[in-house]
Amino acid sequence: MIRFIIRRILISIPVLFIVAALAFFMIKKAPGGPFAKERSAPPEILRNLEAQYGLDKPVHEQFFIYVRNALRGDLGPSFRYANWSVNDLIRSGFPVSLELGCWSLMIALLIGIPAGIIASIKPNSISDYIPMSLAMIGICLPTFVMGPLLVGVFALWLGWYNSSGWDFAYDRVLPALTLGGYYAAYVARMTRGGMLEVLSQDFIRTARAKGASPIRVIRKHALRGGLLPVISFLGPATAGLLTGSFVVETIFDIPGLGRYFVTSAFNRDYLLLMGAVMFYAILIVFMNLVVDVLQVWLNPKLRFE
Repeated sequence: MIRFIIRRILISIPVLFIVAALAFFMIKKAPGGPFAKERSAPPEILRNLEAQYGLDKPVHEQFFIYVRNALRGDLGPSFRYANWSVNDLIRSGFPVSLELGCWSLMIALLIGIPAGIIASIKPNSISDYIPMSLAMIGICLPTFVMGPLLVGVFALWLGWYNSSGWDFAYDRVLPALTLGGYYAAYVARMTRGGMLEVLSQDFIRTARAKGASPIRVIRKHALRGGLLPVISFLGPATAGLLTGSFVVETIFDIPGLGRYFVTSAFNRDYLLLMGAVMFYAILIVFMNLVVDVLQVWLNPKLRFE
């Protein structure tokens, strides 16, 4: 396992470097700049601002300076948030995004796994058609559609929840349902597919022939193998939950890292945008590594080699 983890980390280094290079030069190619709105300022002040932040240097030199500072853990200052560094903004915003992602993942698993198991027990029956039809509806409704619908029904019409904010415990409900409901649909379909494949195996028929109850067959014999597709999906799903929070945080006015990412793109806040991109890239690499280790632990047929 140690060799596997070290090898994956070494492979991830050039991947992260390529991500950093692509993101940096694409951001620089975008029209405008962090001080483009300062049109009333004299040209010499704009030149001084660019010199202060190193924006007067060639682009390739700016990139290598950024990489050198990032390797030391310094992501630089924010151009738009005065007296705030990118490290401080990530440190303040990511816990909110992480909490939203955890609640959403819990909702996705608590809804998706039972729905998939129920659908797999009696395939092509009413208990299969109903949850899978709901799952298809969930897949067809993206978060930027589901969010306003939930706000219109539960916040504006029924008045049960606030339409925005992150101040109270119940403020987590609508954002988590918006984000988690979308991935619950995928989890349900993957659980159904994995369980159907396992339930058709010989060892399941042997367990039933020995008199094992249906619940015991599912819990003791089928569940571990049936959830392997879900475990494989957790890596990109977790990344999607965190990056998908960009839209949800904007809809519900949540002070998370996703909102900083969106505003930094509009404001051409280069360093904050780069810091968010690299932070999420490292997080995705880490989550995929965790998922690979879990797959080997759940499936003895797999090996780290």
